[in-house]
Amino acid sequence: MTARPVAVEIAVQSAEGVRIAVDADATRIELTQGLRLGGLTPSAGLIADAVEISSGLDGFVNVLIRPRGGGFVFAPDEVQTMVRDIRAAVMMGASGVVVGALTDDGTLDVDTLRRFIDVAEDLDVTVHRAVDASVDPVASVAALAGLGVCRVLTSGGAARSGEGVDTLAQMVREASGRLEIMAGGGVAIDVIPALVAAGVDAVHLSASRPAERGASGPGGGVDAFEVTDPDLVAAAVAATAAASR
Repeated sequence: MTARPVAVEIAVQSAEGVRIAVDADATRIELTQGLRLGGLTPSAGLIADAVEISSGLDGFVNVLIRPRGGGFVFAPDEVQTMVRDIRAAVMMGASGVVVGALTDDGTLDVDTLRRFIDVAEDLDVTVHRAVDASVDPVASVAALAGLGVCRVLTSGGAARSGEGVDTLAQMVREASGRLEIMAGGGVAIDVIPALVAAGVDAVHLSASRPAERGASGPGGGVDAFEVTDPDLVAAAVAATAAASR
């Protein structure tokens, strides 16, 4: 066990999710939409709601910047869209942005990441699980440590964080305090103690459950959607606090 505090980040897709995370004393949120696609850039309205709801909480609203699902290799037009979305997040009062980009050969697209970091100005920059899709996740974390990135979200290259504990511990050693290692990807409450024991600085989870509100009808897509579960968020915060003692 460890005496250091470990942060809890909740991935939320709605204003309701923001309120739940605030009420449960989560450390921060990743604001996103389209989690079933791996997460997409949220709307301007949702960013504004999140900033307003969490007013006074430093570092709370971290906005995912990703224009589509289907991997992390982005065309020039997509990069330009992402740059504009980062600028919008800065202007709207977000605390940080969450980005990532790979090259065709599966390595970090360092040039694009530097551009994102520059545009983000003084905001915290998190690099998301693009590192887990890279050819060498540990080497990717080492490369990020020198770029001015605040933290990296990773499962240790595994499908689920609980299966990547050994690699996460290796990433913590590689980062050597130069950036935070945040465990995310299939995080269940019962694996949080093992993740904390591996030395990660934070845990990340959606703490969500499926819900329905009427039928979508033709052109509406699937009927079910995901909502933040307050009981799961509270359990995650409590489990992380207990494991951090």
